[in-house]
Amino acid sequence: MDQKERLQAIIEEKRQAFITAADNIWGTPETRFATEKSVAQHYHILEQEGFALEKGVADMDYSYIATFGSGSPVIGILAEYDALGNLSQVADLPEKKPVEIGGNGHGCGHNLLGTGALAGAVAIKTLMEEENLKGTIKLFGCPAEESGYGKAFMARAGLFDSLDLALTWHPMDVTQAWGDSSLAVYQVYYEFHGTSAHAAAAPEQGRSALDAAELMNVGVQFLREHIIDEARVHYAFIDAGGESANVVQPTAKLYYFIRAPKLEQVEPIYQRINKIAEGAALMTETELTIDFDSACANYLPNPALTEAMHQNLKQVTPLELTAEEIAYEQKFFDTVPQVTKDTLYARAQNAFPTATEAELKEIATMPVNTKLFPYQITDKTAGSTDVGDVSWVVPTAQATIGCEVQGTPPHSWQWVATGKSSVAHKGMLMAGKMIAMTALDALLDPQLIEKAKAEHQQKLAGKTYQSPIPADVVPK
Repeated sequence: MDQKERLQAIIEEKRQAFITAADNIWGTPETRFATEKSVAQHYHILEQEGFALEKGVADMDYSYIATFGSGSPVIGILAEYDALGNLSQVADLPEKKPVEIGGNGHGCGHNLLGTGALAGAVAIKTLMEEENLKGTIKLFGCPAEESGYGKAFMARAGLFDSLDLALTWHPMDVTQAWGDSSLAVYQVYYEFHGTSAHAAAAPEQGRSALDAAELMNVGVQFLREHIIDEARVHYAFIDAGGESANVVQPTAKLYYFIRAPKLEQVEPIYQRINKIAEGAALMTETELTIDFDSACANYLPNPALTEAMHQNLKQVTPLELTAEEIAYEQKFFDTVPQVTKDTLYARAQNAFPTATEAELKEIATMPVNTKLFPYQITDKTAGSTDVGDVSWVVPTAQATIGCEVQGTPPHSWQWVATGKSSVAHKGMLMAGKMIAMTALDALLDPQLIEKAKAEHQQKLAGKTYQSPIPADVVPK
């Protein structure tokens, strides 16, 4: 048995501990920085495995750094475990049905993501002990990836500065080394304060905060025509002033996500939105408070490390599924709209241009896509992630594992429903193996790290990481 086979064996030997942890995290979904029960599952395994634990780093109660070894190279592995609001869903049920109306749910698979990263760290640590390999492994427990951006606060605190590289992964409906970028984002609260009054008897005495919020949204709607096409602006009402229509609403609060391919493109859009908010307050004679919540940078993929991940994915793919597992996943695939299914053939054709029509149809109709897709380092953007901040500090690589129902998007009820399935578990363990194997490559091959660092500097093009989060903003 060679070293990479041993890494895979270690994870298989400990698989039940990882599955139990992932399922327990699924069962106690927690959002943003309030991930006390979720992180406890990591602590239990890390303490048993003998890692040195530093808890509550970067002013976040439920973050951690778990360390093993000493000296160079220093390899970081990134773990997440936060859930999403209003995505509660009954497990294994192929129809939308919440366990708790308005409750949380793991609609982005972070119960798997964090535990898969943990599995990779445990495996490489065990092999290092067995074979007396030199180097340092640091597993970072990162809350609030979905909203709040724990890794961005860690990067601002300099916690990644000592690393030679960082590795992570994400559940997805396709298996692929991740060569794309991501959108930089600011998250900002806009709160309006007015004056309440009887809406019929004395409306002239009222100053409506809700009017201000709605005028702001209208203004931003007109702004969308005058920003770059790749930018995205989203909002949610946190406070709409109450439920009484016969009261002039004295409060209203909006939560804005402002995205663009690069941080320097987000900032001017943010400033323009601030002016719109100020104008809305002026029009309604209300008071405005702008509260900067958090931000994260765009992701910089590293070619050398991404290629190493791709080679290791070749060794652990495909995901082997039983007939029962395929039948289980088919029920969820049947819920995917036909218009979405129609795009899966084009995706397969783009990835495998020499495949026959029969082969492409087979790929496009798999309920779980078990093919390893080729990758390409691109500037294409999709979504946002605080892994971006890490990638500005050190060479970083990540991959996606196709253990989600093909054609279903992140943040969907289908991802929550299948989050404890045996297919999800297999994908999580595959990710752990891939991460451990890539970490081993870095431990044994100094040239890989040198090449990754050279590419990183080339990608930075003379720039240095500047945290987009103002110094006075704290995790909350």
